[in-house]
Amino acid sequence: MDKRPIPAWSWSVEQCLKEYNAKLDKGLSSYQVEKQREKYGWNELAKEKGKPLLRLVLEQFDDLLVKILLVAAFISFILAYMHGSESEESGFEAYVEPFVIVLILVLNAIVGVWQETNAEKALEALKEMQCESGKVLRDGYIVPDLPARELVPGDIVELQVGDKVPADMRIAALKTSTLRLEQSALTGEAMPVLKGTSPICPEECELQAKENMVFAGTTVVNGSCVCIVVCTGMNTEIGKIQKQIHEASLEESDTPLKKKLDEFGSRLTTAIGLVCLIVWLINYKNFLSWDMVDGWPANLRFSFEKCTYYFKIAVALAVAAIPEGLPAVITTSLALGTRKMAQKNAIVRKLPSVETLGCTTVICSDKTGTLTTNQMSVAEFFTLGGKTTTSRIFHVEGTTYDPKDGGIVDWTCYNMDANLQVMAEICAVCNDAGIFCDGRLFRATGLPTEAALKVLVEKMGVPDAKMRNKIHDSQLAANYLIDRSTIKLGCCEWWTKRSKRLATLELDTVRKSMSVIVREPTGHNRLLVKVTVIPFFYLVVNSKKA
Repeated sequence: MDKRPIPAWSWSVEQCLKEYNAKLDKGLSSYQVEKQREKYGWNELAKEKGKPLLRLVLEQFDDLLVKILLVAAFISFILAYMHGSESEESGFEAYVEPFVIVLILVLNAIVGVWQETNAEKALEALKEMQCESGKVLRDGYIVPDLPARELVPGDIVELQVGDKVPADMRIAALKTSTLRLEQSALTGEAMPVLKGTSPICPEECELQAKENMVFAGTTVVNGSCVCIVVCTGMNTEIGKIQKQIHEASLEESDTPLKKKLDEFGSRLTTAIGLVCLIVWLINYKNFLSWDMVDGWPANLRFSFEKCTYYFKIAVALAVAAIPEGLPAVITTSLALGTRKMAQKNAIVRKLPSVETLGCTTVICSDKTGTLTTNQMSVAEFFTLGGKTTTSRIFHVEGTTYDPKDGGIVDWTCYNMDANLQVMAEICAVCNDAGIFCDGRLFRATGLPTEAALKVLVEKMGVPDAKMRNKIHDSQLAANYLIDRSTIKLGCCEWWTKRSKRLATLELDTVRKSMSVIVREPTGHNRLLVKVTVIPFFYLVVNSKKA
């Protein structure tokens, strides 16, 4: 059967639904799902078979200089054995030289295998970008947590803020006024991309131009939508990336350092071989003699013992001339360079590749934000004071999403006045971002600016001192221990429970603002507005009844 994905971005929603015989309000039936799975398989990246340990070890000895050292070690061992037999010495001292050579080569192989194994494990991190489950419509019923690997082309999936896209999908309908996705892992563009439902006319277009498609591994930062799955598994864009990585790993191209070492080894072998041959031939009279009769040699006499003796001298000279420590020095230098690069999150698969970076003379980079961490934090904010004409500026420390990273400098407003309360309420409630803990790091779902505002609320606290102490002493302490799950930030949660959201008008590039209607404990409705004017956020509140 033909498994090629359809150009869904250039088709209308009706055409895509007709292609998979799916209905937007009912999804696929169980029978259709089984048929699609037989055709397309499971929605998962292929597990490439790793190299066997023996092959990894043998590859470390696939080098001309290393091969020369192996031959030298073997010859040195034979000479040590013969010398020990002649002198009746069988102690360890006779085998020091071959043992040292072999030990150096073994250490060299261990470092090489260790480094490549670590790189292979690091490449597995690509699979962690895949979503684990999704909200899918099947047989007319919503399956809230269907495993992502069970998705098939034609499935109807609903996405919301913070969701990770489980497959490449065509957007069928928007449930909010705007929809944005963060897809820097695919395009390198750090800014969220605005999405829509209209077909894209040219069938052949770049990834960035497919504004009606969402791709596996990307994250929804604003809005929600209903999508049609069109590509799964290795047919997705992230699957194509893995395929390219695997193909690149199979390419064997020598680095400048390896080429120079091979050239050096070849020249060294030739030079040492010629010198040894000359040394052996110079002493030929000591093991080969003859008499001259009528100008011609006669009565040839050959001494095998002396011939072997001078051959051992020539071989000993060769062993002494080979730099046994060169591979160890090179491997150690490259390993140290690899370690420094690993500390900067740069993965090196093969040790000699480190040297390629040293040969780089020009680095071309763009200004899309891919060289940054794509994190934001509040540096300072200001509000009006007790009097209308009085303004206050507060400086904030900390550059991460960890609420405990830094704080507000000289913060004395623990019992916040009305102005500070309004600002904290807008930052917490008029906000779609979320914070989660990935191991020891705090990360954000949604827009980085909105995540920064939520962290600010945590640093400000809540107006009620007793409630503030209760939150910080118990709830936050417990929530910080959660791994890979959304953290219920204490102060933000206090505001969202106090002011319940009734309606939302998402952030729009035309309006440059986000608005929410909230119900207060008093029963009155309020409109909270967050206006974006680059590079500042202005927080506006309308206290009139809605």
